[in-house]
Amino acid sequence: MHPRHGTFATSLGELLFVAEGGALTGIYFPEHRYPPDPDSIGEDLGSEPDDSVLAEAARQLRDYLAGERTEFDIALAPRGDDFSQQVWTMLQQIPYGATTTYGELAVALGNRTLAQRVGQAVGHNPVSVVIPCHRVLGADGSLTGFAGGLDRKRALLQLEEPDAATAGRLF
Repeated sequence: MHPRHGTFATSLGELLFVAEGGALTGIYFPEHRYPPDPDSIGEDLGSEPDDSVLAEAARQLRDYLAGERTEFDIALAPRGDDFSQQVWTMLQQIPYGATTTYGELAVALGNRTLAQRVGQAVGHNPVSVVIPCHRVLGADGSLTGFAGGLDRKRALLQLEEPDAATAGRLF
């Protein structure tokens, strides 16, 4: 099946959702740092399209942003090299309300010197939020690069922040 896309209004702005077949392949912010190649996103279904995959992904993202969902149940098919796929799989294992660092991911991959390469894979994550790249921080716990901008990253982390009475800050 050919790729297709549509836009959906969210509290993070009007996001571009891309799907192919029965799987979501991308979610992109306005002014996304690494936008998709226009030739790769297929047919434009317009705003709020009645496409089962795109509409379900938008519904689940809106539920998450409203604090009504902590996990996503969407078939994903992000495009990337083997290393990026491995990093994106690791990102999906970071629990809601938790964070890690690029260095910790590199160590989990078996080589701390891969931190910069991990950062590149995280930065090129095509399925923002659903593959939670916003949960990755700098070595000192600081907010660093996010394709949707640091204000959005901060908002996502604040949404997931555990109750201050039971845990410390995420960042």
